[in-house]
Amino acid sequence: MWIYENKNWPNFIWDEKNISKKLINIRHFQGKLLGKMENISFDLQSEANLKTLTNDIIKSSIIEGENLSFNEVRSSLARHLGIDIGGLITISHNVDGIVNVILDATKNFNKPLTKNRLFDWHGALFPTGRSGINKITVGNWRSSKSGPMQIVSGIFGKETVHFEAPHADSIHQEMKLFLEWFEKDNSIDPLLKAGIAHFWFVTVHPFDDGNGRIARAIADLALTRADNTPNRFYSLSTQIELERQEYYNLLEKQQTGSLDLSPWLNWFLDCTDRAILNANETLKKVLLKATIWSEINKLSINKRQRLIINKMLEDDFKGYMNSSKYSKLTKCSNDTALRDIKVLQSYKIFIKNLSGGRSTSYRLSFLD
Repeated sequence: MWIYENKNWPNFIWDEKNISKKLINIRHFQGKLLGKMENISFDLQSEANLKTLTNDIIKSSIIEGENLSFNEVRSSLARHLGIDIGGLITISHNVDGIVNVILDATKNFNKPLTKNRLFDWHGALFPTGRSGINKITVGNWRSSKSGPMQIVSGIFGKETVHFEAPHADSIHQEMKLFLEWFEKDNSIDPLLKAGIAHFWFVTVHPFDDGNGRIARAIADLALTRADNTPNRFYSLSTQIELERQEYYNLLEKQQTGSLDLSPWLNWFLDCTDRAILNANETLKKVLLKATIWSEINKLSINKRQRLIINKMLEDDFKGYMNSSKYSKLTKCSNDTALRDIKVLQSYKIFIKNLSGGRSTSYRLSFLD
């Protein structure tokens, strides 16, 4: 029996005593993190928010088997947030779509979650009206035309059905109940509401595709309400991606179980707790970058050198810097690149690596 076939669906229950303890613990670490962020500059808050949202979007898509370009996601976010990251790139429609969904969920967290808002999110995720090569219903609930909505694995003819969602004819009523609960039941802690909403939404599975990403966007909206700030400094999707197998196993087990959501909620809250604790690493990197620039700004460096230093401080920068890479990134001649590098070396910003000749390369001294 699927969980929604229980006669009391969707009247969920949970271990109130144990869950309350977890909520107190999470609130403690959540408060510490938000307190740290409030004590740094606006620019550093923006930097941390950009890092968190970039990771959140990329990891949420990876969970669904889609790999997005880091640079495209970061560039799209920077453009929407008005952050200068030293040059913007061409952004595909599907990347801009998921960025718009997450920004609407977090920046407009006080706006009510409605059917039309969900339809807009779904339309943004699938701007071509297709999922891969398959045409799907976009901006509306799934219909019975596409047959039962099942989660399956295995080879053709020997598939294993892990879950079958409610019949399409019941979606309108199911989502009416969900949306009314999400907006009107204020007796539930927003952190707990995020976990319940995530499970409830993916169980109803109201769309032809994109249900997982939208469920995590709804959770982000609830978490943003819990934090009472539009800035995101911890990423639930990043943590879920790290624990992806357990995430799927728990969903499957809970969807064939009773209305007691304690197993799922215990894991969800623990996962959120770990996401908050891991966010401290992002904060450390942001503060390190600020410290580095406070020293560099005492020196005379040009726009090209500033661009290169920022590139080398980015999370996705691989390897070392050399004259040809410098020339390509700054669109200058090789001779100009060499002169700039020599200046950075004289300032002890660049350290020359041991290899010489054509293999000559440099690293940032601050990161040693």
